[in-house]
Amino acid sequence: MAAVPIFPPGSRPAAERMKLSPAVISGDHVFLTGVTGSAPDGSMPVTPEDQFRQAFAKIGAVLAEAGLGFGAVVEMTSYHIGLRAHFDSFCTIRAEFVQEPYPAWTAVEVAGLRREGAVVEIRVVAEMSGA
Repeated sequence: MAAVPIFPPGSRPAAERMKLSPAVISGDHVFLTGVTGSAPDGSMPVTPEDQFRQAFAKIGAVLAEAGLGFGAVVEMTSYHIGLRAHFDSFCTIRAEFVQEPYPAWTAVEVAGLRREGAVVEIRVVAEMSGA
């Protein structure tokens, strides 16, 4: 079975420019491209907390397009600039979105991200049979 791309409303033009899919269904899993917390107009929120919420909102939109919610997420990797400075606030906001059974999670400090001003990029894998 071929992989099936997922495009939430409004995502196709940017995805086609970048030659990527916001997510791909392969087998029983959905693999989401990493997302930063940029706003719908492309601007980057100033506060880390606003970036975190926006990144999780984007993930939620991709999951919803696949007919899934955060309960389907089985693995999460977050890449951070300044991880120790904002880890507690990231954990608090992350807890607003993740659901039991909680996903496996790895948080990684990085030197830089593609988007200027971004302090986090998050990627997830979800299970199609998940909630």
